[in-house]
Amino acid sequence: MTVVDELLDGAVDLHCHSGPSPMPRRITHVEAARQAADAGFRAIVVKCHYHDTVTDVLAMQPLLEDLPIEVYGGIAMNSVNGGLNPWAVDRSLKMGGKVIWFPTISSHIHLEHSAHHAETQSHFQPLGMMQSAEVSVFDADGGVRPEVRQIVEQAKAEGALVSTGHLDARSALAVVRTAHDVGHDRVIISHPDYVSDIDRSRLEEMIGLGAVVEHEVAMYHRDHIFPAEQLVAWIRAVGAEHTVLGSDLGQVGNPLPVEGYRGLLPRLLDLGIGEDEIDLMIRRNPARLIGLDG
Repeated sequence: MTVVDELLDGAVDLHCHSGPSPMPRRITHVEAARQAADAGFRAIVVKCHYHDTVTDVLAMQPLLEDLPIEVYGGIAMNSVNGGLNPWAVDRSLKMGGKVIWFPTISSHIHLEHSAHHAETQSHFQPLGMMQSAEVSVFDADGGVRPEVRQIVEQAKAEGALVSTGHLDARSALAVVRTAHDVGHDRVIISHPDYVSDIDRSRLEEMIGLGAVVEHEVAMYHRDHIFPAEQLVAWIRAVGAEHTVLGSDLGQVGNPLPVEGYRGLLPRLLDLGIGEDEIDLMIRRNPARLIGLDG
């Protein structure tokens, strides 16, 4: 057994993009679960920008029940799901949802990014009838919408993780502050250097309020979008104790999730990241965030 095999034993992927989805996927949730289980993963969370994946997981349960892995879903609060929709959140959580993602493809900064980057637009909006409308966490007067607090309180009550999705720095900070105010300590900021454009000082402010940073294997595997050295710099700046690594993989044209981890982890080790730090980022931290250890 290699060092990477040992590290993956008990890993938790909070950001698996398997299918079904309107966006082209290489694998189904069942196939993703089987591959992760074969590698020793403890759990995966499957994500779609367009629908609640909890119902996917429940429908596939007969095919999942014999696998030695937990598979969870959640809902992203994009326009196609009703935006900041406490009723949809309640349904998702009551049916077993583990993650509530604030707007991703419906955030202002994502829509701006798509308007200027054809690759982003074609990747995230593959179907013309499913173009997103903006969903903001702020009201017309610039105040935080009451639904933000309501949704965070719902997540806290059910022990679910809140992600800031693809929100910009100001919007993400509003969500993190709200979570801090209500005493919810399961919050992540996803890929701050991709689309969301959250700088280090603002990120450190959010970490000070209890948030954890989620970096994505997809962006650093074989230096796909950013060099692995940039990820190491992030880890050194904020600490492995405040970091998780999710795959953000499963899409057509990208490596499979487990392949992504197997490609990136040796590179991190070569660059000086310790096995104990990787253990925190792929096992202990994500397990805590979705309540696997109580």
